[in-house]
Amino acid sequence: MKENRTLTYSLLILSTFFWGISFIMTKELLDAPHMTVTLLITLRLAVASFVMVPSLALLHKLERIRREDLKWFLLLALCEPFVYNLCETTGVDNVSSSLASVIVATIPLFVPFGMWIAYRKRITSSMLLGVLLSLGGVALLLVGGDELSGSFTGLLALTGAVVIAVVYTLILVKIVDHYNPVTVTTYQNLIGLVYYLPLAVWSASKGGFQFSLFTLQPRHLLYLLLLGVCCSTLAYVFYNRGVRHLGASEACIFNNAIPVVTFFVALSLPGLAHAETFSWHKLLAILIVISGVVIAQGRPEKKQ
Repeated sequence: MKENRTLTYSLLILSTFFWGISFIMTKELLDAPHMTVTLLITLRLAVASFVMVPSLALLHKLERIRREDLKWFLLLALCEPFVYNLCETTGVDNVSSSLASVIVATIPLFVPFGMWIAYRKRITSSMLLGVLLSLGGVALLLVGGDELSGSFTGLLALTGAVVIAVVYTLILVKIVDHYNPVTVTTYQNLIGLVYYLPLAVWSASKGGFQFSLFTLQPRHLLYLLLLGVCCSTLAYVFYNRGVRHLGASEACIFNNAIPVVTFFVALSLPGLAHAETFSWHKLLAILIVISGVVIAQGRPEKKQ
């Protein structure tokens, strides 16, 4: 039992690391020749789908979607990855990777409010305190003049990503008890890929179909592979395992460290086009946001 718990913790830490560096790799890939937001997301989902669908099919682990649940899967994929990834990637393209990760890390704060509206789940005083504290941390991160420069579009897009993530969660609770979480992730990536293909073709046609994988540098190809395999596939598998073994609240706490991973990796990696510069107010703001999310979650729920 102790070994299983240690393994679960280790995998959750790894998923946090993958999601933390995803903002950095996305930022770098958007600098590649003729790379657009829609094209990047399409390639990322293609890699994820080409890995997961054949693997699960060979292992006979790919469940069939019941006809009555098809509409929920279509809506789920419409929210995430379709609209969510579009908002998140647009945000990363217009603000620093650290700021993007901090705003996205506030998603768990607003999920309880969505649950209260849709399912009348109780909102506690610790949730309200955590929301106020984390919003204060985001405001502190925006104090630096360089962070706000030309980033209104990015902030608006990231705000949209937070809202869509809450809606996604409300839809997810309708089907998560009836399907394996890995199956849900696989289908939402596959359906999302179908949604994105027309947009990718349209985006490429505007640029005269000048994009080619052969024009990417080796590091860009590595980033693309890591985004599809590690960030869109393995990270979700590890996180879903954590939810199953520990419960949602305790597993979600690990995600609070995503902005810390993004900040310090972007600070330490040499040769990044968008490297971070250290400042105490950035570090303090990130720690305030994380503290707010932890307070908002209160005591971890017992596994049902």
